Amino acid sequence: MTLSQDVANRRTFAIISHPDAGKTTITEQLLLFGGVVRQAGTVKAKKSGNFAKSDWMEIEQKRGISVTSSVMQFDYEGKRINILDTPGHEDFSEDTYRTLMAVDSAVMVIDSAKGIEPQTKKLFKICKMRGIPIFTFMNKLDRDGRDPMDLIAELEDVLGIEGYPMNWPIGMGKELKGLYDRYHNRVAVFRPDSDETAYLPLDEQGDIADDQPLKTDSWYQDARDNMELIEDAGNQFDEAKIASGDQTPVFFGSALANFGVKTFLETYLQFAPQPAAHKTEAADDVEPTDPQFSGFVFKIQANMDPKHRDRIAFVRICSGLFQHGMDVTLGRTGKTMRLSNVTQFMADTRENVDTAVAGDIIGLYDTGNYQIGDTIYTGKHKLQFEKLPQFTPELFVRVSAKNVMKQKSFHKGIQQLVQEGAIQLYTSYTTGDYILGAVGQLQFEVFQFRMKNEYNSDVVMESMGHKIARWIDPEQLDERMSSSRNLLVKDLAGEPLFLFENQFAERWFSDKYPDVKLTSKL
Repeated sequence: MTLSQDVANRRTFAIISHPDAGKTTITEQLLLFGGVVRQAGTVKAKKSGNFAKSDWMEIEQKRGISVTSSVMQFDYEGKRINILDTPGHEDFSEDTYRTLMAVDSAVMVIDSAKGIEPQTKKLFKICKMRGIPIFTFMNKLDRDGRDPMDLIAELEDVLGIEGYPMNWPIGMGKELKGLYDRYHNRVAVFRPDSDETAYLPLDEQGDIADDQPLKTDSWYQDARDNMELIEDAGNQFDEAKIASGDQTPVFFGSALANFGVKTFLETYLQFAPQPAAHKTEAADDVEPTDPQFSGFVFKIQANMDPKHRDRIAFVRICSGLFQHGMDVTLGRTGKTMRLSNVTQFMADTRENVDTAVAGDIIGLYDTGNYQIGDTIYTGKHKLQFEKLPQFTPELFVRVSAKNVMKQKSFHKGIQQLVQEGAIQLYTSYTTGDYILGAVGQLQFEVFQFRMKNEYNSDVVMESMGHKIARWIDPEQLDERMSSSRNLLVKDLAGEPLFLFENQFAERWFSDKYPDVKLTSKL
């Protein structure tokens, strides 16, 4: 098979949602269809011990949430699919944001009882900004939820994207009878006691045969009437709008009951884009079929296997062909790196990989050479992909080792977790004390948990509360500008910044030093 054929068979997408909308459960069902797992787990399966395969971190299993982006791969109907299951919790939005830079489309999972929630809105905006296609799965039909027409209307009003229903629920909750699937010209019959879905064909009038008991059911009539109404008066299906992220195909179903997920997957593969070009800092586009190999590190994760204390740099391949043992240039340092220990992920197992192409996600075993945002490439032509975003933290804590005899593991743990992007590290300009910054409180809890469990280091964290972080040009800095209301610190790159107590303190500073320029990140 040629490089262009291989690339055309790739589909790389992220699953995004608000916490508890069923995102990880739908990932499990997709892996089941790909033959990667024999039994789908749920995130909160505490009694059975059957945890989701994509939630590998102990704290995720204990708390029933995803706090890291998991990467999984499987083959289905001739396509190689890379799924990135992102953290739903808003405290980890930075990790999700970076992940969205590494995909070609997104699947948005919405709880049909709750509709669009704040985190969904935030993540959707990022997808919209990048112009990537979005496919919507209205989940949890096996529970009572909101009126489907209201859900479609909310999608359009709140997110500003056209919704096109690919199917329509026949009932809901205990009254769930099936899905009226006009697009595939069939009705999917819900059988709660069976994993297999039965399909009834529709005739030219869009109706099922007279001998079917479902035909006289009022829920069926409602679904058919609603679908006809939408076809006559609703949005028209538009592939060009889907490709530009202006229209989202909407699927109804239940991930937990494995109902409607297969139809969703098959239709998604029909319309989802193959790998797209990636922009460089020089504003050039790197085409996926370019024979020169290139990729960028969008995530680093330490200790995925606690027995081996490993560290993996996740790379999105942007162009060309990866081959085992190849030499690449690390753009940031200009060093030559040999890619001899490379892995791909199949749920909770990993497999060494010999070849991979643009669109694939590979994991490089890392001894500390890589950083988030690094570009790697072959050939003499220097390449640097666009910078990945970094959020400005809002919460800060002072951190120190509880046991002074364990300083070595304390420093190693902090260094590795900071390189992952899990938290941001600052040092006091004068004393050198460690200060951690995060977008949300849960990041500190995960940091503390991982320091203890992965690095055997108990930490003491003293809350500093909310601060406003603003960077200052070193040329303009005078250390005497610092006060109790604006603490002077250095970031990981040694750049100076102030942590202001509040907006009043920031305004006071700006009034006092009108020529000094202060900047923030995202």
